[in-house]
Amino acid sequence: MTAAREIAPAKVNLALHVRGRLPDGRHRLETLFAFCTDGDRLSGEPADALSLTVSGQFAADTPHGEDNLVLRAARALQERAGERRGASLHLDKRLPVASGIGGGSADAAAALRLLTSMWGTDPVHASAVAPALGADVPACLLSMTAIGGGAGDEVRLADVPELSGTPVLLVNPRVALRTADVFACWNGGDGGPLGDWREGRNDLEGPATQLVPLIGSVLAWLSAQPGATTVRMSGSGATCFALFDSDEHRDRALEAVPREWWRLASSLR
Repeated sequence: MTAAREIAPAKVNLALHVRGRLPDGRHRLETLFAFCTDGDRLSGEPADALSLTVSGQFAADTPHGEDNLVLRAARALQERAGERRGASLHLDKRLPVASGIGGGSADAAAALRLLTSMWGTDPVHASAVAPALGADVPACLLSMTAIGGGAGDEVRLADVPELSGTPVLLVNPRVALRTADVFACWNGGDGGPLGDWREGRNDLEGPATQLVPLIGSVLAWLSAQPGATTVRMSGSGATCFALFDSDEHRDRALEAVPREWWRLASSLR
């Protein structure tokens, strides 16, 4: 085995329609996943056992030990593949926790990719264990533009080539939001299917804004920025995003983001 590195790209829900309930009680979603070129970073070294260390801006907010999704993913893959080797893993946590951009799910997916490469296991094992780790993990495992159905875990690649390279600015008011709390505030109405994502919506924006009114302020601020073409909240929040018509407009907006808000300037993959 040799050392390996993986980026855990920030996930953006360009549109998210909540259509109802599944027989198992989860919410039935239709969403378009896109991924940024930036995110958390995971590295691994050969070792006899599995271990994880965490550093970075949001390390203090990240679960450590067995509660961390990276270790849970590693152990699930190890068991599924019948792998006896371990790995010494290190997570550089750059994305805020509980923020609607798939931080934990992206980290778990990065662990599955990294260990599949390090251990030389069949990628089918990673795909098999991903759904049980979280609804967003299958999409994050691909980290490519995709349509999500079911609870978001039924994923198929989407052909939207014009999205690649699109400048994006992510902004979070530094408020963590539990997904369960946001869904609990959803009104239960079906606003219709996902068609053209540009004419879509995020049905969780309203419930999330009820819980964190600052989300409305972030959305209004992003909408007022020159060159912003699409402005929405991602996932269950509280991170919001704006797509821009040029890197220059995105970078000017980045410089103007209020200092108390977290921000990330990136591009879509």
